[in-house]
Amino acid sequence: MVQTVPLASAPPLTEVLDRDAPLVWRRRGAGIVGYGEVRRLTLHGPSRLADAARAWRTLSRSAVITNTVGVTGTGLVAFGAFAFADHSSATSVLIVPRAIIGRRDGTTWLTLIRESHEPESTESPESIAARLMSVDPIESRPSVTFSAGAQSPDGYRQSVATAIARIRSGEASKVVLARDVQGGLTPGADLRGLVIDLAQGYPDCWTFSIDGLIGASPETLVAVAATTVNARVLAGTAARGKDPHGDLDAATALATSTKDLDEHAFAVRSVVDSLTPLTATLRASDPYTLKLPNVWHIATDISGTLAEGTSSLDLVEALHPTAAVAGTPTREALALIRELEPFDRGRYSGAVGWVGANGDGEWAVALRCMQVETLPDGSQRVTAHAGAGVVIDSSPDSELVETTMKFRPIVDALTPID
Repeated sequence: MVQTVPLASAPPLTEVLDRDAPLVWRRRGAGIVGYGEVRRLTLHGPSRLADAARAWRTLSRSAVITNTVGVTGTGLVAFGAFAFADHSSATSVLIVPRAIIGRRDGTTWLTLIRESHEPESTESPESIAARLMSVDPIESRPSVTFSAGAQSPDGYRQSVATAIARIRSGEASKVVLARDVQGGLTPGADLRGLVIDLAQGYPDCWTFSIDGLIGASPETLVAVAATTVNARVLAGTAARGKDPHGDLDAATALATSTKDLDEHAFAVRSVVDSLTPLTATLRASDPYTLKLPNVWHIATDISGTLAEGTSSLDLVEALHPTAAVAGTPTREALALIRELEPFDRGRYSGAVGWVGANGDGEWAVALRCMQVETLPDGSQRVTAHAGAGVVIDSSPDSELVETTMKFRPIVDALTPID
């Protein structure tokens, strides 16, 4: 049973996060915040996305939904986070919360979700919303001292050098290699401050916190509203300049870099080829430079019309993994990743976002993120990853620098300040 009702007002979404398990998806002030769980779907293996799409269709068809708001993100919604690799030991999840507070295009709403056998609450929706929004203040922000994980900087350089040699031998055109950093976190740490810092520091990115996966991704994997499809491809990166003149030089150099433009073209072709069978129309913009607080990216926006009977999860399944996070050709790139990365990526560079009962949804590539894990002894470990696209004329030192830039959103937000 699902009920969505309008709310007269609500504080900013980042101010009403659940203390113990923040569940949020937002960008530019709009998005959804979840509370509790009615249903959790846990998925594994090569069919995890297809299984999720089938299970979600079944669940959605059986749901009784009353929705007096009707904007994107209302009604029955599940938050999702999916592992990157077919062989990953990390679980993939769809989480249906008990309550959602959302905001979009000036409209604020409350969605209440319960199992059909559960009694209806006697509390009014307005009272429930007020209770959910009465959260404890943030008393302290977590801090983490990061160190190299399974892949040291020198080890990463060697992996990149090996990948370049394999590309020159014709094994692949591009492979994206990541490295990891890790740190310890105080058990029970309040992670809401991290979410707020990411949302404020990277307002044009998708800020998310789903089942311990927290980040601010600049890359829209795919978004569906009614029948409109949108995606954004990011591939090709440069550091921001130290002053306006240097910043312009950095953007110009990136926009005219043959190496970066070739890498970007691989990624765009991957997305277009994957979406074409599932869309009625599809078009790609010319590439442009996208400015973020810490880096420049080469970006291409892709838009189109969804084919009948298709959902955002179907598109996620078709798209993942893109050339921007795996490489080209996909099979060969994935084989090199498994050989040269001495760790399981987990949910890093997988899909993260939400899906609605009508197939709408917003999904990003899980980048600029970290995973919080509770270990058997009760302690908590934070793992973050960052990657770079390796092509025939890549440099191991340059790719290492690129990964360092990409760690900044998470590392800076959690680094202790003296």
